[in-house]
Amino acid sequence: MRTSSASHLDPRAPLVLDTRDLPRSPGSQRAVRRTVPAPDQALGFDLISVPAGADLVLDLSMHSVSEGVYVSGTVSGPVAGECGRCLREISDETTVKIAELYAYPESTTDETTDEDEVGRIQDDLIDLEQAVRDAVVLALPQNPLCREDCPGMCPGCGVPWDELPAGHGHEQIDARWAELSKLRQAGDPAGQIDTEE
Repeated sequence: MRTSSASHLDPRAPLVLDTRDLPRSPGSQRAVRRTVPAPDQALGFDLISVPAGADLVLDLSMHSVSEGVYVSGTVSGPVAGECGRCLREISDETTVKIAELYAYPESTTDETTDEDEVGRIQDDLIDLEQAVRDAVVLALPQNPLCREDCPGMCPGCGVPWDELPAGHGHEQIDARWAELSKLRQAGDPAGQIDTEE
């Protein structure tokens, strides 16, 4: 028999659903529509994520099935970050789909699946946070762009290419001639530097 988790869910947590008013007879369902704050740890990646505390809109249905409660629907919220090419700020919205089974304690599913395969109902409560986190991570790009044709930034000065004039560039000096270049800038008394041996 599976040992129960030592941690208890907080029924007041934003992404915790209470199943007590959902009849256990298969086919019963209940709609869940609410706006909640995102978890304290941002959902996503370093370059782009749903910020902690941002409004998440839940539009879900809880369905009773023989082995537990099936939760499906969408979660929407703002995303913020920076372009992976030019580092400009990015603001957008994302909507992800959720479709997860949460097993009743001591059901066949509970006893025959690993913890990471199927969610669990604890004290009539369902914790959606991991399902939402997984869905958002899969939906967001690891290397976000402010636009598809973003040209990036000049490696010499760090200014976005589309803010620079046509023909912008930086003189590249061969490191082997750098000292001679300094002499030229200081002014060679002879008017030229002889580089031939």
